[in-house]
Amino acid sequence: MSWLGVPASIPAEPTQQALGYPSLFLLVLIGALVPVVPTGALVSSAAVVAVHQTAPFALAVVFVTASLAAFLGDLALYWLGRRGVGSRNGSRWLEAIRARAPEDRLTQAREKLAEHGVGVLVLSRLVPAGRIPVMLACLLAGWPVRRFARGNLPACLAWAVTYQLIGILSGSLFGKPWEGVAAAVGLTVVVGAAPGVWRRLRRPAKA
Repeated sequence: MSWLGVPASIPAEPTQQALGYPSLFLLVLIGALVPVVPTGALVSSAAVVAVHQTAPFALAVVFVTASLAAFLGDLALYWLGRRGVGSRNGSRWLEAIRARAPEDRLTQAREKLAEHGVGVLVLSRLVPAGRIPVMLACLLAGWPVRRFARGNLPACLAWAVTYQLIGILSGSLFGKPWEGVAAAVGLTVVVGAAPGVWRRLRRPAKA
């Protein structure tokens, strides 16, 4: 079984780990900066493969790799956004963050941030499409990078644990790694789509 670009013809676990963990780190880091990479599905898939490996601490390495990459990616994006806030002409990174934060979600994020402070960051990492509006709310509130980092660290740890548990569950239910990966990807898609579906179902009721 291959993952993250490791050919299926290479059965050696050390080779898979040598290529897989750096690939996981890089893809999660990129996904934090530019949200076009399904980072949750990647972490769950990596956890499935780790469940079926004989190497000790494989799951722990997946957890550390994913959480560290997510934390550094968020921190880099926030730092770039802060530069845009402090600049008279703004920046393309700040504009990119604004473009991914709908006005209604931003308003809600600012209200919750004012009420609950740092605790909102943890929830924002677990709620699909919740990370960017809360990050922008922190930027507009003038949070320094250090304060954002203190709140974002437990958020990234909780995020990595959540998606890794999805992978562990999927890997434990299926004997073949590819079956567990397929199940993990399916579960992450359902988790990601559920809030949007719920909001659409509630709109007619409110109307």
